[in-house]
Amino acid sequence: MEFSPCKAKPPQAEAYATKTTTRDFAMKLKCPICKEPTDSETTEEFPFCSTRCREHDLGNWATGKYKVSAPIMDESELEELMADEPAKPKPVEDEDE
Repeated sequence: MEFSPCKAKPPQAEAYATKTTTRDFAMKLKCPICKEPTDSETTEEFPFCSTRCREHDLGNWATGKYKVSAPIMDESELEELMADEPAKPKPVEDEDE
């Protein structure tokens, strides 16, 4: 019998496939709009309970009802960091390899 590397599966492939199924990571939360219970396994619109609630949430973002309170980092701080940091030369790769 000849070994065919194309058809062989690594031994950990089976274990990985069973660990990453949605059943292992099912989440049950309340809809952020109407507070109805939702389940990631059964609700296609998760974390919302319905298309209506998902679109309502999108509308809230579009009209500015939701806002990001403050930037994580002030842009002027980022510019200062970039100005203080000397430019690093890129390593040259040998073409002989």
